[in-house]
Amino acid sequence: MSGLTDIDALAAEFVLGTLDASERATVAARLQREVPLQQAVHYWEGRLAPLQGLAQPVEPPANLMHQIERRLAAARKTGVQSITQDSAALQRKLARWRNSAIAAGALAASLAVVLGVREANRPSADQNFVAVFQKDDASPSFVMSVDLATRTLSVRRVSADVPSGKTYQLWIKADELGKDPQSLGLVEGTTTQVKTAIAGIDPMIVQNALFGVSLEPAGGSPTGKPTGPTFHAKLIPTL
Repeated sequence: MSGLTDIDALAAEFVLGTLDASERATVAARLQREVPLQQAVHYWEGRLAPLQGLAQPVEPPANLMHQIERRLAAARKTGVQSITQDSAALQRKLARWRNSAIAAGALAASLAVVLGVREANRPSADQNFVAVFQKDDASPSFVMSVDLATRTLSVRRVSADVPSGKTYQLWIKADELGKDPQSLGLVEGTTTQVKTAIAGIDPMIVQNALFGVSLEPAGGSPTGKPTGPTFHAKLIPTL
């Protein structure tokens, strides 16, 4: 994949295993430090997991081993010095053949997912989503629900404390919206419902964006960017 810049598509290819060795190593290194990429990989792992059951076992041709043995015997008779290389090459070809046969079903089934993800994620498909901003392994700090049909976004404070003189602010981050997070408003009280915050944003962007809730001074961030500790989450369909 050229550029390795589209996080969502890159995560999908990483999970599918369609990246070459160099690209996969690059993504693996980025996963150690990039939260958005980690979130995208987790999302695609969950979305594509059911496809694993679509691939049916495929038996190799009955005469395949005979062909391998015959070629090895011919190499020994002619005194070819590359017997080991030839054997390794045959093993690689056999492994590729097996892997291709096993992956063919899953890749074919997932082609519609990868190539049609934009259409599949339109409001005509999933309408309701939820995001959990985790405080620790047991306690969520905030829970957010999104209804794309009505463009309603609701944030409920669960276990997050509000220090004196502080408030929480909701953000959205997507490449299509610019390099910096965009504010979606303050999270005030126990539950905050905003009907206009995402009204002007394409539903596809909303579904794939990274959301954050940061602790800010009263009245919101003075810089237009998150300044305090931030919880992150991505939307998950409520189906």
